[in-house]
Amino acid sequence: MKYLWAPWRIEYIKAEKPEGCILCDKPKEDKDFQNYILYRGKKNFIMLNSYPYNPGHLLIAPYRHTGSPEELTDSERNEHYALVSRSIVVLKEVFKPAGFNIGANLGKVAGAGIDDHFHSHIVPRWQGDNNYIPILADVRVVPQALEDTYKDLAGKF
Repeated sequence: MKYLWAPWRIEYIKAEKPEGCILCDKPKEDKDFQNYILYRGKKNFIMLNSYPYNPGHLLIAPYRHTGSPEELTDSERNEHYALVSRSIVVLKEVFKPAGFNIGANLGKVAGAGIDDHFHSHIVPRWQGDNNYIPILADVRVVPQALEDTYKDLAGKF
């Protein structure tokens, strides 16, 4: 049997789960690099997903705590989806993916890890990026450290 070691995961496993909403709390801090916040708009922000499916996996969220896209104001919605489009442009430029998964998981049953603060996922995809390991072993291999992904994308938005 072969083993795939991911020692950095133990920090997440052992860590106390934070109180409150990280999508509300992180933008209030002045720690964009540590929080992987790449861009701050007027109504929404872009950050790296801390548990990405692939390098460049982005989250776009409104600053205002709201659970669903129909609750967004027109200005929040317009900026949100403009940032989705801008993210595609930047990710194409930096990582040259073959495609994207774009969407939102509304509710725990839909797979939302943060189910009470609406956010969109932008996941760059490459041919062959999803091999047998996630299916057979429930393990995902992400080939780039988040800090390096942040440095690649910082200042591009």
